[in-house]
Amino acid sequence: MAMFSNEFHGLKDLMINQLEDLYDAENRLTEALPLMAQAATAPNLKSAFEEHFRQTQGHVARLEQVFGQLGCDPKRVTCDAMKGLIKEGQEMIDAKGDNETRDAGLIAAAQKVEHYEMAGYGSVRTFAQQLGKTGIARILQQTLDEEGETDKKLTSIAESHVNPQASVVQ
Repeated sequence: MAMFSNEFHGLKDLMINQLEDLYDAENRLTEALPLMAQAATAPNLKSAFEEHFRQTQGHVARLEQVFGQLGCDPKRVTCDAMKGLIKEGQEMIDAKGDNETRDAGLIAAAQKVEHYEMAGYGSVRTFAQQLGKTGIARILQQTLDEEGETDKKLTSIAESHVNPQASVVQ
């Protein structure tokens, strides 16, 4: 998450800051996922990245809905963590060598992103629950569930096809 240079006067301030960070992260991801899909060679991995791109667009829209329910305009606070994770993903996109191993690297990079997002959404969902914002908590839980499903799908692709293929390449 972004380094805390703000002043917080309660959990709501912190929650909004973290939502702004997630908003930036999701927007950055909408730029990165098409590149990952283009770089993937396994058809089911390419499809998973394309599907997650569409989901991520929905995550951005949900965050905008949450900001509206909080009476705030959507605002992005630079997410340095996502910038770094996307940079790692770009390194996999640019990697030379066999396609199967690069696909395994793309999955690893994508799962780092998913775990980061799950941590972020889990935190803001808990903040919303603590503040009695149950509608917002439900919206955030929906995104958290989708991030978890994407992570499971990537694991399945890795274990069933990509990693076994990469392990036979010498």
